[in-house]
Amino acid sequence: MLQVGKQAPAFNLESDSGTKISLASLGGTRVVLYFYPKDNTPGCTQESCDFRDNLSRIKALGAVVFGVSKDSVSSHKKFSEKFSLSFSLLSDPSHAMLEKYGVWKEKKLYGRSYMGVERTTVIIDEHGKIAQIFPKVKVKGHAESVIKVLQEM
Repeated sequence: MLQVGKQAPAFNLESDSGTKISLASLGGTRVVLYFYPKDNTPGCTQESCDFRDNLSRIKALGAVVFGVSKDSVSSHKKFSEKFSLSFSLLSDPSHAMLEKYGVWKEKKLYGRSYMGVERTTVIIDEHGKIAQIFPKVKVKGHAESVIKVLQEM
């Protein structure tokens, strides 16, 4: 279970550009990881575009943004190009990182149970520790909430 103040779980995932991104390679940088269910769905598209539209403000606060889902690198690439996303999307098809971060959960839809990503955002400080966890994110206004936390760090 993730806890504020604890070390963030390590990861090393392929991005939409085909490069590997690891937590270790981001040392000294604040990291915003937003976990989302699926490329090209309305809520996920809105959330991604909100982060895109606020990226300069987030970067000015010394942070980088990564979207994470179980979708493939090729799906991420198409999604990123379609919406001109200016940050990397990380692919976790085995959902190993999603499980480490506690966002791979049982969900229900129309009485059917299935496993999927619970929309969550985690902010990691420049020392690799969890600074903030936003569980069960509501998309509207979320990027603004993330900026507010970064401003207070």
